[in-house]
Amino acid sequence: MSDPLMPGSAPDPRDLPPPSARDSLRPGWERDTMERLMFATLAEQRAARRWKMFRSFAWLAFLLFLVWAAMYRGGPSKADKSQPHTAVIEIKGEIAEGADASAEFVVAALRAAFEDDGAKGIVLLINSPGGSPVQAGIIWDEIRRLRAKYNNKPVYAVVEESCASAAYYIASATDKIYVDKASIVGSIGVLMDGFGFTGLMDKVGVERRLLTAGENKGFLDPFSPMTDKQRIFAQSMLEQIHKQFIDAVKAGRGKRLKDSPELFSGLFWTGQQAVEMGLADQTANLDYVAREVVKAEELVDYTRRENVAERLAKKFGAAMGEGAVHALRAVPAIR
Repeated sequence: MSDPLMPGSAPDPRDLPPPSARDSLRPGWERDTMERLMFATLAEQRAARRWKMFRSFAWLAFLLFLVWAAMYRGGPSKADKSQPHTAVIEIKGEIAEGADASAEFVVAALRAAFEDDGAKGIVLLINSPGGSPVQAGIIWDEIRRLRAKYNNKPVYAVVEESCASAAYYIASATDKIYVDKASIVGSIGVLMDGFGFTGLMDKVGVERRLLTAGENKGFLDPFSPMTDKQRIFAQSMLEQIHKQFIDAVKAGRGKRLKDSPELFSGLFWTGQQAVEMGLADQTANLDYVAREVVKAEELVDYTRRENVAERLAKKFGAAMGEGAVHALRAVPAIR
């Protein structure tokens, strides 16, 4: 039955009033009734066709938008890439797989900037509290490799609000680090955090039932106690990653680092203090570095970012994956 409130909808023949006794006595009333039914049916068919065409146009517009979004990469450029310019690559937010500041995106932007003859120098514009040491290590290694491959094309780090932890790991691979006097710089350390609820569970009378194959398989489970052996193992792993971090900073900064017992303690400093300690070279901003250091005032943004089409594709893929997990839920998992 058609909706009487929908604009353009045709009346349902079943809603038409029945012919009165007077109409039934009029000659040709059967023909009039049939015509009314036919016109009502045609009107309903026209409304259905219009709605179908509207949906088709809507889907077409959506697909065109996805194509446009897939073709759009990164931010706007301020200059022609064929002309001398400073290449800018933003490293903002958490450094993690799947984020805008992931190794995948940053490395792709670095390769594009190094390969471009018009890029006279590369600036990593950093504003990040840190993140994954794995992602930072991949970026660090790629910066060193590309510098050697392209005759030491200069690479600089310019820090805005913060360059801490994994972000500083990356910055240490550059030729020089420029900061604002109030920037937050450093935090050369590694952490592993979590919660333990064993005491709370004992108080409320909740029993944790965790089955594992391997005595240490569940040692990071927050509802199970951690043994001294497990704590020592985790600490040794953190210290190994910390040493990798320290070695990378020393290889990048060299003799510019001041000898201080607190340098690699995980503390962080202002930009002004970082210059005094050798963690940074000078206070300056992006425009100054492009104009006075690179000698190419025009800026071109090489930053790679996840676009709308990629986000939609990932969401669709996640929905499909969730369906597969529900289908296989009874299968034991190794993780």
